Amino acid sequence: MNISNDIKPISYLKSKAADLLKQINETQRPVIITQNGEPRAVLQDPKSFEKMRNAIGVLKILSLAEEEIKNNDVMSNDLVMEKIQEKLK
Repeated sequence: MNISNDIKPISYLKSKAADLLKQINETQRPVIITQNGEPRAVLQDPKSFEKMRNAIGVLKILSLAEEEIKNNDVMSNDLVMEKIQEKLK
């Protein structure tokens, strides 16, 4: 993150919204918006946002799977395939 380019005050957002959106979409880097010197929001291009959401979804699935393994709540591959075959019939 380039601090000077990726942190902007809310006044900049108000006066140069189009320029800021162009920057975000070209660089695909999020921009932090500050108010009274404090970070208040993050602007991000849609493609990067979607990638981030997908990554978080995968991490949630992995976390659930890890918990199931810790609790020994698992099935053998053969049993899984058998259940799939039953559902397909």
